[in-house]
Amino acid sequence: MRVFAIADPHLSRAFPKPMDIFGGNWEGHPEAFFSGWREMVGPEDLVIIAGDISWAMRLEDALLDLQDIAKLPGTKVLLRGNHDYWWGSIGRVRSALPNSMYALQNDSLVIGDVAIAGTRGWDVPGSRELTPEDAKIYRREVERLRLSLESLKGKPYRYLVLALHYPPFGPGGEKSAFTDLIEQYRPDAVLYGHLHGADGRRLPQDWKGIPLHFVAADYLQFKPKLIFDTSLRNDSPEE
Repeated sequence: MRVFAIADPHLSRAFPKPMDIFGGNWEGHPEAFFSGWREMVGPEDLVIIAGDISWAMRLEDALLDLQDIAKLPGTKVLLRGNHDYWWGSIGRVRSALPNSMYALQNDSLVIGDVAIAGTRGWDVPGSRELTPEDAKIYRREVERLRLSLESLKGKPYRYLVLALHYPPFGPGGEKSAFTDLIEQYRPDAVLYGHLHGADGRRLPQDWKGIPLHFVAADYLQFKPKLIFDTSLRNDSPEE
């Protein structure tokens, strides 16, 4: 099974919102997102969508975008982003999802040999001046990531992917409570999006030897990034 990731599709079929006003990287959106997906992903593949999925404010409107994604090849795992205002009660979200689509929140998934854990994340200390409310959200998101990772105990898997919407480090690559958890659990890959107009080549490529993948859709030219192919790996299974 091949594992892909992409973040920030920013779909808006219910109330179309042109994204090219944010720069040339968005030219051809949203059609480029769907064509790029079909070019890269096959029916047996897994794709992690790391947040900012739909501009919709209500779940009923976001379902138009989710149904469009559901028609694409592969199994999809969704993570909440800071603009996913439609994402309310996780039970309600999950009950509304089309087939072949899963939502991750405070827990984890194992699909085939691959475990997926993660949370939205937030701006880390040092990235900007955090308000008391920001600090509260930051601590809550760290705890949610801890819960997600701890929920894997007792589950058999070979490979662990840790997914976030926000980058887990500061603007200069500074450590955070998120990177502490990365070091503790040592996933096979960490992925994140959120940053627009960023040059992924200038961002940290690994954290203490653990690969970091920047997967914002506009940076990837709307083609999901191959994280790894399980058929090409010979790692020992986790206990």
